Amino acid sequence: DINTETPRFTLRGHRDWVLCTAWSPNGRMIATGGKDGTLFVWDAVLGKAAGPGLAGHRKWVTAVSWEPMHANARCDLLASASKDLLVKIWNWRTGRCLYQLSGHTASVTCLRWGGEGLIYSGSQDRTIKVWVACEGKLARSLEGHGHWVNCLATNTDHALRTGCYDHRGRDLAARDEGAPAQVVSGRKRKVAQADDGGADEGGAEVDEAGLDARRAKAHERYLELRGESAPSEVLASASDDLTAFLWHPACSKKPICRLQGHQRPINALCFAPDGRTLATASFDGSVRLWQGADGKFICTLRGHVGPVYQVGWSGDSRLVVSGSRDSTMKVWELRTRKLKTDLPGHADEVFAVDWSPDGQRVASGGKDKMLKFWRA
Repeated sequence: DINTETPRFTLRGHRDWVLCTAWSPNGRMIATGGKDGTLFVWDAVLGKAAGPGLAGHRKWVTAVSWEPMHANARCDLLASASKDLLVKIWNWRTGRCLYQLSGHTASVTCLRWGGEGLIYSGSQDRTIKVWVACEGKLARSLEGHGHWVNCLATNTDHALRTGCYDHRGRDLAARDEGAPAQVVSGRKRKVAQADDGGADEGGAEVDEAGLDARRAKAHERYLELRGESAPSEVLASASDDLTAFLWHPACSKKPICRLQGHQRPINALCFAPDGRTLATASFDGSVRLWQGADGKFICTLRGHVGPVYQVGWSGDSRLVVSGSRDSTMKVWELRTRKLKTDLPGHADEVFAVDWSPDGQRVASGGKDKMLKFWRA
């Protein structure tokens, strides 16, 4: 619970390390993938597994990604990637694997379910595969990297992450319908009951209407961020070859541009919520900023004395936070292109950072086995 900063539930089921997690777009379910090769979906409201573990991968699960809300407001489907070279699409409600996507010749390292019905997977075989989600077949293979593909991001990630909810967690679809706040919360409860099979017939009808409204609003927000005149959403990929690429994966296998300048492998990248700026983090100790549309270089942010492992953006796209091996986090201001705040506190390397969509908190996790919340 981020308000009391105490654990609400302990979720047990994995037999080995948990390697990846992902929240569903409706904020109710959490998917986790483990070193034991299993995938679990947990009900964050009830604090228990939504079903038995999804077993099928023969090796570690390296990444998990949910189908966007504007494609499926019920949040039934998710995809998983593994060291066994496979990507699998699951319906967690039925426990069935719908498609098994094979084509990579080395471990799949990263995964994104885009907003145009496509799934993007990056691999140690140096390629990015673009899959048609509803058919389970390969659309095209993006080639250009000279080493492992480490991470992927799209310029629409913020819309895919938040769906029909604004930065305060309010249901924009319900607001469009003119429903007062108490009706909105009541509808959310009915949706939750319907997801558990506990709603009556009338509740189910309200649920369907609410789901349609959410789907439409999420699609509206997605198109607004992508740009209706753009040929497709922009995909960014980063690699151990010291470079990053920008792509229009829905319509071309040729890159928009190649981003060069880092002196060591790029470990992470992230688009700003408005999609206009891309941040890349490298083992050379720097963060670089690029224009999201054409990849034009903006500036280099230097201050860390060790490799930078992760970056994240504030909800207003004005600040960037970075976590490093030097045990610190740093907040950078886009306008001045300078360090705004230094955040020491971890006793060892900072492996993961993320900024909440409402902009109120930053979460960080490190080698010191500590999870820290920072008030923005």
